[in-house]
Amino acid sequence: MLKVSCIQLRSNNNIDYNLKRTKKFFLKAVKQKADFILTPEISSLFSINKKQLLKICTSMDHDIYLKGIKELATKYKKWILVGSLVIKVSKNKLVNRSVLIDRNGKIRSYYDKIHMYDVTLSKKERYFESKTFKAGNKIKSFKLPWGRIGLTICYDLRFPSLYRKLSKQGAIFLSVPSAFTETTGKRHWHTLLKARAIENFSYIFAPAQGGKHYNGRKTFGHSLIISPDGKILKSLKKKEGIITASIDPSLPKRLRSIIPSLEKD
Repeated sequence: MLKVSCIQLRSNNNIDYNLKRTKKFFLKAVKQKADFILTPEISSLFSINKKQLLKICTSMDHDIYLKGIKELATKYKKWILVGSLVIKVSKNKLVNRSVLIDRNGKIRSYYDKIHMYDVTLSKKERYFESKTFKAGNKIKSFKLPWGRIGLTICYDLRFPSLYRKLSKQGAIFLSVPSAFTETTGKRHWHTLLKARAIENFSYIFAPAQGGKHYNGRKTFGHSLIISPDGKILKSLKKKEGIITASIDPSLPKRLRSIIPSLEKD
């Protein structure tokens, strides 16, 4: 069995504050004997203001938040997925990057968000991530001690072919760290996550941002851990906190043998 914890945050534009909040909930997960701990999208710095981000953000080698998380992983011997960080990859380019860290504090893999959230929800609510971030172009999965995990971020959730490809690579866990808007979250969040779990017979780990942020943006929260048959094992509402669930890594294989849809696709 594997114990997984998802941390829910309400991050702001202060990296030190966000790291402090993350540490608080990380330690709660440690007390609950979690083996694998995940944080939400843009855990370290909640902003899509490119000018501001270019001033603050650095490479992974110099990122304060990432350094702090690596120290926690080393001290407490835990695998951690930082849902995402804003990383500066050149003078004028930023990426939205998910980073997987092992129990010795070593970065084992990372994934740059492929699908940019460019939408107009209403006259007052518009998002154009492509103006801020360079889109990734590589699908990433990694073999954890308990099974392979497929890495995705937020808006990727609406592109089922990505999850199919990850599952065909052998992923039995799918991470979906997010900062889903309140507007779309209440309509689609639970349904989309359950669909990705069921159609791929994979566990879903979806740590989220939740609540009203410093800049007025509202995120939906509702961090979820979902079983491969679509059952919600643990959930939160909008407050900061953690959810922890015991996971049976053998279940996806059993379900895939009963209904071999992955083999037929």
